[in-house]
Amino acid sequence: MALLWTVSDLFPNKSVKKNLPELIEVKLASEKEKPKKQTDKEITIQTLATAQADKKELAYMDAPPAPSAQEWAMAGKYTLKNSKRYRHTWGQQVRSQMGRAVEGPDQGMVRFHIEIAANGKLSKLETLWSTSDVAEKLARKAIENMPPLPPIPTGKPLIFQKTISFQPVDNGWPPIYKYDCLPDPPTFKNPFAWDGQSSQTIKQENLKVVKSEPMTDCPTDLMEDSIEAEAADMQRQFEEWSSSKLKTQKQ
Repeated sequence: MALLWTVSDLFPNKSVKKNLPELIEVKLASEKEKPKKQTDKEITIQTLATAQADKKELAYMDAPPAPSAQEWAMAGKYTLKNSKRYRHTWGQQVRSQMGRAVEGPDQGMVRFHIEIAANGKLSKLETLWSTSDVAEKLARKAIENMPPLPPIPTGKPLIFQKTISFQPVDNGWPPIYKYDCLPDPPTFKNPFAWDGQSSQTIKQENLKVVKSEPMTDCPTDLMEDSIEAEAADMQRQFEEWSSSKLKTQKQ
């Protein structure tokens, strides 16, 4: 709809009419048409298209292979660092029996307190914390169905804690054994520690630095690391000690 007005009608003052056209057309905008209501078929098609656009392939990670008989034989002889090989092989066996980990609400980690008798049989299993009920159930089921394990290499009960990761990401890396015969770093105890009740005195025994002696009978035949373990150890050190300021920018 359009209306025509003359300049004289709009501007009675003659001084304002300069350089203006004789006629001015004013168009009145009509109301916008209301959008048409979508049919059920159109809504269904639009919903399917949106779902297809949002759909993505979930990440997953297959379970690692179970330890071989040779790996268990080596673990059954390794006495250093609280049966370090035995503990790692045990965790690998559990994770292998848990199956594939898929991205989603079921992924997570669980940490156990484990006690294994000297003959290799499980005597205690306690959940310390868990971020996934599914991961905890799968881990417990795997532990219950584990094959017979070799005796503990030290001949004593093995007590340790272990975190089982059930996630579609890197599950960690094999431990390094070649440094296990080196002496432990000196232990430190705060000589000024106070329990808040007894008299405040300096504990002279805590001022002494206790050094560990290197082992003389190292099982060198059991301390050889795999290429994968060496590569993972170097990658871990690089990520821990690298600096973003030292990285050269690509031109």
